Amino acid sequence: MPAALAGIAAGAATLGVAEVLAAVWTRWLSSAGTSSPLLAVGGAFVDRTPPWLKDWAIETFGTADKLALGVGMGVTLTVACAALGLLTLRRRQLGAGLFGLVGVIGALAVLSRPASGVLDLIPTVVGVVVGVRVLTALRDRVAHMVDAAEPTRPPHPSATTSGGSSRRGVLLGAGGVAGLGVLGIAAGQVLSTAGRTVQRTAEALGLPTPTRTVSVPDGAASDVAGHSAYLTDNETFYRIDTALRVPRVEAEGWTLRVTGMVDEEIEISYADLLGEEHVEALVTLTCVSNQVGGDLVGNARWQGWPVRELLERAGVQPEADMVLSRSVDGWTAGTPIEALTDDRNALLAVAMNGEPLPAEHGYPVRMVVPGLYGYVSATKWVTELKVTRFDADEGYWTPRGWSARGPIKTASRIDVPRSGGELAPSGGEVTLAGVAWAQHRGIERVEVQVDDGDWQEATLLEEPTVDSWRLWTYAWPDASSGQHTARVRATDADGQTQTEDTAPPAPDGATGWHTVEFSVA
Repeated sequence: MPAALAGIAAGAATLGVAEVLAAVWTRWLSSAGTSSPLLAVGGAFVDRTPPWLKDWAIETFGTADKLALGVGMGVTLTVACAALGLLTLRRRQLGAGLFGLVGVIGALAVLSRPASGVLDLIPTVVGVVVGVRVLTALRDRVAHMVDAAEPTRPPHPSATTSGGSSRRGVLLGAGGVAGLGVLGIAAGQVLSTAGRTVQRTAEALGLPTPTRTVSVPDGAASDVAGHSAYLTDNETFYRIDTALRVPRVEAEGWTLRVTGMVDEEIEISYADLLGEEHVEALVTLTCVSNQVGGDLVGNARWQGWPVRELLERAGVQPEADMVLSRSVDGWTAGTPIEALTDDRNALLAVAMNGEPLPAEHGYPVRMVVPGLYGYVSATKWVTELKVTRFDADEGYWTPRGWSARGPIKTASRIDVPRSGGELAPSGGEVTLAGVAWAQHRGIERVEVQVDDGDWQEATLLEEPTVDSWRLWTYAWPDASSGQHTARVRATDADGQTQTEDTAPPAPDGATGWHTVEFSVA
């Protein structure tokens, strides 16, 4: 127990020192790299996550996947440090050497992050040096305690005459160091995020008035309890990305570069972007990891400058067929160039539902592209648009097993009733409700089947734009009490009906009919 606690204390001291130094390094010295070993190791793990594991994590933990990763890393590090503490008691040099090797792995992870350089290693190196010193010092105290507790062994000169007293001292010392280390880790997290009121620039400059605005007609929304709102609140809009910590991007220093196969490379600032003619658009975004019936989909009113106007200004060369957009944290998405240059509302968005973009959703600027899954289009914190070709470049997820282009598949979902829920009839009928989407094609028809009956056409609410989801309701007459099964399918404006065949999200989006089990009172 004392030896294991010594290892845990050494690990906590390492990370506490490293995280505080990393926060200072990043915040006050304006380092563009990742100097936090925790973020670096977590990011390296995410980069190497196979599609099946990513799908499992999102299906299991949803938008809490990053929290789950953090908890998993914490448990793994605690167990590893405890084992190193036990080993160090028996073989001092080997244990300390392996502890240092773990630090080397953390340093390599730091170097693997985008924009990180040799100087970003300093917090990790200093933390490991402190950790090794703590480990060996506590190891010696544990060894003295063991000597004092062995009646047949000559006591170590520094051992106390009371084994119990010595044990309490070792435990208190190791526990105190571990506690300080945990406080250091927490302080590092606070320092790295303190003052992240990044929306103040947008509020101070004032978002421009769009030259084209949109509104949601009353007929597009529903008054059925439990039915999705037509517009998803910013606070509840799903968030799926690879950033373990939301990037802190100040609009004053933000720039967007257009590079690659263009007649003229362009760089614009945030003020430049606000000076262009903005438009509003209703667009539903969908994550490719969304399971059938899942909630990784949301609809919002976005404001921004059409991407096609920026690309037209740069002059896209005719051989180009893809734009590789890059985030401030190095993440990339490969978007078919036609989706950014045709008449759809592909935007460099600066506002969401009438407010400056929340940091979690890409402040100061993100991409919004109707008709494509987010992994090939919805780059947050965007800093570069590289005009290129699919045979020359790949987005982040393509080499990890996902398809290159990612068009959104027609899908539908039952909101009311929830699976396992109960409906109370009114006048002998019950109402089912849900949403359907086929961005940039639109929804033509939604059908509902109860138990093994015939497919019945649902009532479609208004469709302000084909780029957003469409709400639907179905009044089931003469509903009988007891247990029932309902399923839904949608047909898009091109006449394509959802397939019944079920498929997982990888490599290009899930398929199948959403089915729920429910009861009628």
